[in-house]
Amino acid sequence: MTPILLLGIAGGTGSGKTTVARKIAAGLPAHAVATLEHDSYYRDHSDIPYEERKHLNYDHPDSLDNELMATHLQALRDGHGVDVPVYDFKTHARLPERRHVAPAPVIIVEGILVFVDPRLRALLDMKIFVDTDADIRVMRRIRRDIEDRGRDFASIREQYYRTVRPMHLQFVEPSKRWADLIIPEGGQNQVALDMVVGKLLHYLSTSEGKRASG
Repeated sequence: MTPILLLGIAGGTGSGKTTVARKIAAGLPAHAVATLEHDSYYRDHSDIPYEERKHLNYDHPDSLDNELMATHLQALRDGHGVDVPVYDFKTHARLPERRHVAPAPVIIVEGILVFVDPRLRALLDMKIFVDTDADIRVMRRIRRDIEDRGRDFASIREQYYRTVRPMHLQFVEPSKRWADLIIPEGGQNQVALDMVVGKLLHYLSTSEGKRASG
């Protein structure tokens, strides 16, 4: 079996993590890469009334089922597929369906808090932190929440000051120290992206060569 490399991508909300993950994946053979979003592992709160759900702190590490994600990452490393939860951000609850993820030589794990939990961090072979200015991140978050998640500006502003900004300062920004590579400006930094893709392509070719000779 080809060795599996787990690549973690972290950074603040709106930093461009998803763009970086997609561009890295696009630079690799389709069969050689799979992606997991930390956001998929938000805990299910369907037993709580919707009005209460809206005011939970979704930016604290405890809002995510890191134990389940760690179990899934280890299973993928061991060559087993996993059924990842599907989370609905409009209702703040998990959906009944699951997304099956099969093991691949490179697995990209993306999320703002993915470096905070030591169990997840220990499983990652390569860690990238996407570092983007706060004003750009805020504007991107506002646009995303309005266009993709059906939220209004007042609720976005209230959540940002109540939990997003404080949790970023307490957890996300300090997690930068665990990164092997810091990419300023995210998906716009083509030089950094080319370097990462080049390293991963070399890893893939080396792994394939070892498997063929073995």
